[in-house]
Amino acid sequence: MIIRKTNLIIKRLIDFIGSSLGLVILSPVFLVTIFLLEIFMPGPVLFRQQRVGENGKIFDILKFRSMKVDKEAEKNHDFSKDEERKTPFGNLIRRLKIDELPQLINVFRGDMSLVGPRPTVKEQTDLYTDYQRQRLNMRPGMTGLAQVNGNISLTWDERIEYDVEYVTKFSIWLDLKILLKTVAVVICGENKFNKQERK
Repeated sequence: MIIRKTNLIIKRLIDFIGSSLGLVILSPVFLVTIFLLEIFMPGPVLFRQQRVGENGKIFDILKFRSMKVDKEAEKNHDFSKDEERKTPFGNLIRRLKIDELPQLINVFRGDMSLVGPRPTVKEQTDLYTDYQRQRLNMRPGMTGLAQVNGNISLTWDERIEYDVEYVTKFSIWLDLKILLKTVAVVICGENKFNKQERK
């Protein structure tokens, strides 16, 4: 227990330093993305949505908008119109994970961590079993164990399994391995990291 608490303190320190440096170093990417969004996808630059964080805390997640604006679909979490809302530029920043970069602000604030279970909406967490709610025992992350082991190729139940496994086995070393593998996923694409057999 003492080791875990120490690791969590170190984790928050890494998050604070990492997000601070990331916001400074990646500021040119932020500026270019904002400029191109204004050209190719006029409208709000940032997409905001309420998500459930650690211990059920609600917060606004930040992303660069990668789809055409549809306030009704966004409000109702209606994914049926996603295909018609996609744009070539939006697809590009999603492929390179650039749309996720504003979450560095969430990490800096303490809403999120660099690594952890991906935050989801309250409609989903309200349906969690006691076992599944374990994924809310840590701050949600920009990337996580599920994201580097198949991500969209996984079912929701499989993603939750990975998230609970992460919460249970958390260590700074595991975080570092996930961060390194995330870089590989961004470079090579998610299809290179399809669902793997769990040991």
